[in-house]
Amino acid sequence: MTASDAALSLFLEDEQATRRFGEDLALALKVGDCLALTGDLGAGKSSLARALLRAIADDPDLEVPSPTFTLVQTYDLRIPISHFDLYRLADPTELDELGFDEALQNGICIVEWPEMAAGELPSDRISLRLTHEGAGRRAEVSAPPKQAARIRRVLAIRQFLDEAGLPNVERRFLTGDASLRAYEAIYMPDGSRRILMDWPPLPEGPPVLDGKPYPKVAHIAEDAYPFVAIAEALRDHGFAAPEIYKVDYDQGILLIEDLGTDGVLDADGNPIAERYQASVACLAHLHSMQIPQDIPVTDTHVHHIPDFDRTAMKMEVRLVLDWHIPWKRDGAKATDAERDEYLAIWDDLIDQLQSAEKNILLRDFHSPNIIWREDKNGIDRVGIIDFQDAMIGPTAYDLASIAQDARVTIEPALFRTLMDDYLSLRRAQGNFDEAAFLKSWAIMSAQRNCKLAGLWVRLMQRDGKPGYMKHMPRTLGYLHTAFQHETLAPLRDWFVRAGIIPSES
Repeated sequence: MTASDAALSLFLEDEQATRRFGEDLALALKVGDCLALTGDLGAGKSSLARALLRAIADDPDLEVPSPTFTLVQTYDLRIPISHFDLYRLADPTELDELGFDEALQNGICIVEWPEMAAGELPSDRISLRLTHEGAGRRAEVSAPPKQAARIRRVLAIRQFLDEAGLPNVERRFLTGDASLRAYEAIYMPDGSRRILMDWPPLPEGPPVLDGKPYPKVAHIAEDAYPFVAIAEALRDHGFAAPEIYKVDYDQGILLIEDLGTDGVLDADGNPIAERYQASVACLAHLHSMQIPQDIPVTDTHVHHIPDFDRTAMKMEVRLVLDWHIPWKRDGAKATDAERDEYLAIWDDLIDQLQSAEKNILLRDFHSPNIIWREDKNGIDRVGIIDFQDAMIGPTAYDLASIAQDARVTIEPALFRTLMDDYLSLRRAQGNFDEAAFLKSWAIMSAQRNCKLAGLWVRLMQRDGKPGYMKHMPRTLGYLHTAFQHETLAPLRDWFVRAGIIPSES
C-alpha cells in the first residue's frame, strides 16, 4: 500500500492491501463517524467494510452478510457499528426510519451507495472512493480536518511498521489511557505480539504559571525520550520494563515489548494479595538502588529526570481548590483566605520533606501499570509500564500509590500487610530511618490524594469522563488514613472547615 503526495490518495496493489487499509481505518474511526463508501461494482467496498468490521470485532471469522436487502446490519462491538447499503433505498427520507441518526450518535455508520441519500447524510462524513487502477485499486479519501488527521495518523503508523521491517502485520486496538496516548497490539508473523505506543506530539498549551504550560510546570513527559530513558535504566538494574524495538521521536511512535496481559486484580477487579506483595517487594528493591538522574538516550539527547519540586507538588494539590471545592459547593469557589491557608500548609509540609529519602518515583505504580508474569521469578515477575513521568523525590510516594491504589479498594488488612512488608524489607537493607519515612509517606499520600480528589472532578467536568468519579469515595478514605499522622493535623483541620470531610468530633 503506497500513498501519493496528495493528502489522502492511496494505491492498494492487491486484495491484501485493501484488507489492511480497512483494518487500519478501524483504528481511526470513533463514535459519531460516518464512513461513506463509493465505487463501481467490484471496486472493493464490501471487502474493505468486511475487513474494518472484523478488525473492530477482533474476529477474523466474523460473519459479515451484505445488507443489500435488509438495508442495514448492526454489530454490537467495542464501538457499535451499523452497516448501511442504500442501493435499494426507495426514498432518501427512509434513512430516518432505518435509525440512522441514533446509530450515528451511539457508534459508527458505514454507508455503501451513499449517493442514494447524499442530502440526508452528515456534512462532516468521511468519503472514501475506490476505483480500479491497473491490477489494484485507488483509494481517495476526503474528510473534515479532525477525521483526516486520525486517518493520516494510522497511515503514518503503518509506514513506521513497514520501515521497521514489519509489512502487513496485523494491528488491533488495545487500549487508551487518561492521557492522549493510545496503544495497539501488533501481531508478528510468528504469532507473538508487540505493543505499539501512539503518542502524538501536541501543540504547547496555554501558560498556567510563570509563563509555562501545565506539562512543563508539573514535569509531565511531552515526548518519547523520558519513556525510553527510564525503560533502559530499569532494565539495566534488572527490572522488567519493556524492551524498546524502534522509536520515531518526532512522530511519537514506539514499538515495544509486550510484557503480558495478566494484572494484579482478579476477575472481579479485586486485588490479589500475593501480586500486590510482590509489587511492594519490587518497589523496596528499587528504592535500595540509586538510579542516575541523567540518562543518555541517543547520541545527542540526555534525559534529565526532573525533581518532584515544590512547584510541581503545589500545582497538583491546587486541583482541590480549582475543581473539588467548586464541585462540592455547587459552583462556589474557595475564598482567597482559604486558598492562602491551604497553600501555606502545603509549603510547611513540603519544607518537612527536605530531609526525606529521595530516589526515582515511577509516579503511577498501581494496578493499571503493573503486569503479572507468573512464569518469572523474583522482581522479574513484576512488569512495569507507564513510567514516562518519573521524577526524583520522596520514595514514599510510590508506596502510597500502590498501598492506596487509586482505582481499587485496598482493605485495611491488606494495607497493613503491604506497609509491613515494605518496612521489613527496607529495615533488612540497613540505614533506613523508619520514622522519617512514615512521616514522608503520610505527606506524600496526602499530596497524591489531594491531586486525585481534584482530578476526578476535572476529568468529569472538563473532559467529559464521569466514570472516574466512582473513585472519589475511595480517594477521600485514603486521605483519612494519611490524616492519622500528627504532622497532617493542620491539613486535616482545613479539610474539615472547608466542608470536604466531616469532623470526627
